[in-house]
Amino acid sequence: MVQNYLETLNWEVLPHPAYSPDLVPSDYHLFSSMSHALVERHFDSYEEVRKWLDKWFASKDEQFFWRVIHKLPERWEKCIVSEDKNFE
Repeated sequence: MVQNYLETLNWEVLPHPAYSPDLVPSDYHLFSSMSHALVERHFDSYEEVRKWLDKWFASKDEQFFWRVIHKLPERWEKCIVSEDKNFE
C-alpha cells in the first residue's frame, strides 16, 4: 500500500538494507560525539540529564548537523556496495 502511494507521488525509492547502523546518523555521528562528552559523567536525576542534553545540543553549531546529513549519500553508497556488511 505504501509503495503504491509513493508511486503516485513519482518518488524514486532507493534500495537499502532494512537496518544498517552505517546509515543511521544517530549511531555513527550523534551518539559517538555524545559518548565522548559523557565520559565519566554521572547524573543524579532525570532533570540533570535533561539539562545536560539541552545544553549539549545547544552547543552544537549548524555545521555539526549539516556534515552528517550531507555524508548520508556517500555512506548509503558504501553500504549498498558492501552488500549490507557494516563498514567504518
